[in-house]
Amino acid sequence: MRQMKILISAILMLGMFSGTAFSATQIEWWHAMGGALGEAVNTIVGGFNRSQTEYEMKAVYKGNYTETMTAAIAAFRAKKQPHVVQVFEVGTATMMAAKGAIYPVHQMMEDAGQPFDESRYISAVIGYYTTTDGKLLSLPFNSSTPVVFWNKAAFAKAGLDRAPKTWEEMGKFSKKLISSGASECGFTIGWQSWSMLENFSTWHDVAFATKENGFAGLDTEFVFDSPLHVKHIQQLADWQKDNVFRYGGRRGDGNPLFAEGKCAMLINSSAYYGGLVKSTKFDFGTSQLPYWASAVSEPQNSIIGGATLWVLKGGTKDEYKGVAKFMTYMSDVFVQTYWHQNTGYVPITNEAYELTKNSDYYKKNEGRDVAIIQMSSKPPTSNSKGLRLGNFVQIRDILNEELEAIWAGKKTAKVGLGDAVSRGNKLLRKFERANR
Repeated sequence: MRQMKILISAILMLGMFSGTAFSATQIEWWHAMGGALGEAVNTIVGGFNRSQTEYEMKAVYKGNYTETMTAAIAAFRAKKQPHVVQVFEVGTATMMAAKGAIYPVHQMMEDAGQPFDESRYISAVIGYYTTTDGKLLSLPFNSSTPVVFWNKAAFAKAGLDRAPKTWEEMGKFSKKLISSGASECGFTIGWQSWSMLENFSTWHDVAFATKENGFAGLDTEFVFDSPLHVKHIQQLADWQKDNVFRYGGRRGDGNPLFAEGKCAMLINSSAYYGGLVKSTKFDFGTSQLPYWASAVSEPQNSIIGGATLWVLKGGTKDEYKGVAKFMTYMSDVFVQTYWHQNTGYVPITNEAYELTKNSDYYKKNEGRDVAIIQMSSKPPTSNSKGLRLGNFVQIRDILNEELEAIWAGKKTAKVGLGDAVSRGNKLLRKFERANR
C-alpha cells in the first residue's frame, strides 16, 4: 500500500494525462530518449508544464546520444541552439571545453535565484560532473551502471542458486550452465568499452588513464593495456571457443541473446531492466559485477553511464529562470522516484533513493538497488571516480573496433589493446592542443 501511495503521488504530481501549460515563455530541451524512455520524458515534461503557467518546456527527440550532441553543436554555431541538451557522459570533457557555449548549472541556478543544495544529490552520481572545487556543471538525468542480469530458471536447471561473484566463478558457472543444457552460452555483454574496460578498471581500482583518468589534467594518456586488462580481455576471447562468452554487438545489441534464453547472463546497463522485464518470459535476478579474485580481495566501485542536462548560452534571463525552475522540478523527490521506478536509471537525489528504499519496492523488485549500492558502497579513489577524457566519443569507436578485432581472433588482447591505446592517445593529444 505504501508503494502504491508513492506511485499515486508521483502520478498526480507529474500530470500523467496530456495537456499543455498556458505559459508565456517557451524553453526547449533536446534529448536522446526514444521509445518507452521518451514516453517517460514526455510525462515529466507534461508534469512540469501543468505545475505552473509561466513557462512551457518543449522536449524534442533528436536521435541517439551522438546525433543529439552533434545536432546541438551545429545549432549553437548557427545560433539556433536549444536551452538544454542531453549529453552522454563521454561527452563531458568536450562540453567542459566549450566554455563560451556552456552555462554551468550551479551558476545558472544562482543567477536565477533558485535554491540549489548540491548535498541533496547522490555523490557517486554528481561527482562525475563537478569542477575540482565541487561545483555542478550539468544536471544528472539518466544515470546507470553495468550490472549482471541472470536467468533464474536456467540457473536452477544447472543446480545453481546465485549469480557468480568473481570472474573465476563466471567461467565455472557458465560451463555448468552449458553442460547441463540450461543455456547455449554463459554470458554476453553490452557497451563493451564501458562495461569491460572503463568499469572493469574502476571496479578493480586500476587506472584506465593517467592523471586520475583525466580529472587532473589534459595531458593524460591511456593505460588500459596493463597486464590485468590484457588478461581479462584475452580470457573473454578464449572463452568464446567454449561458448562461455558470446559477443552480440555494441550497445544493447546482445540483449536478445539473454532475453531469448540463449545466454544465461547479460552484463549491461541497469537501465535495460524495464525493457528486459517486457521482453523476457522468465524470472531474472540482478547482481553486482564480477571481479578477479586473483587480482583484488574485494571490488571498489563502478561508475555511471547515461547522460546529463547541459545548459547552452544564448537565451534570455527570463528563459533561464524557466530552465532553473525545470531543473528544480526534475530534482523533486516524487519526480525522481517516478523516473527511477519506471525506467532502470538510478535516482539522482538521496531523498528519492530513501523514499524508494523505505517503501517495499526493493523487496518486490529484487536487485533494483544493486546499481546504487555498487556505485556508492565505497568512497571513490583517484582511479574510480570516473573518466574525463577529450574526444572520447571518437575514442569509444576505436575501442569498439579493436575489441571486435580481438573477438574475431584477428588480434591478441595485448596487440589490440596496445593499438587502441596508441590510436586513442593521438586523439587525446589533438584535444589537448585544441584546448591549451
